[in-house]
Amino acid sequence: MSIKPDHFLLICETCEGHIRAESMHQTLAQKLPDGFAIRTVNCMAGCERPTTVGFQAEGKAQYLFGDILSDQDMDALVEFASQFRDSEDGWTNATQRPSALFDKTLARLPRFAQEDSL
Repeated sequence: MSIKPDHFLLICETCEGHIRAESMHQTLAQKLPDGFAIRTVNCMAGCERPTTVGFQAEGKAQYLFGDILSDQDMDALVEFASQFRDSEDGWTNATQRPSALFDKTLARLPRFAQEDSL
């Protein structure tokens, strides 16, 4: 029985970094925890720091990471995916994230909940 994804890893398909979106998608699809789906998206405005990826889930903080350059970086994304999925609101401090992502965080947006729009 497959689990319907409710967490998403976004990969910029227009980035021209060391790791292209298609290759990153193939590698990460094998490693991400249950509940995750990968979406390739058009430009996330991290052009100066390719390859750019994001994390989203309803009711959780959102993250944008750049300079994803190596297998070590992708392993850190997988580690963060578990951390993100297991957190109640998605909020993590820089020191809680995998060390390989410490200086790769481009943005953290606060969670947006349905009640916030009322």
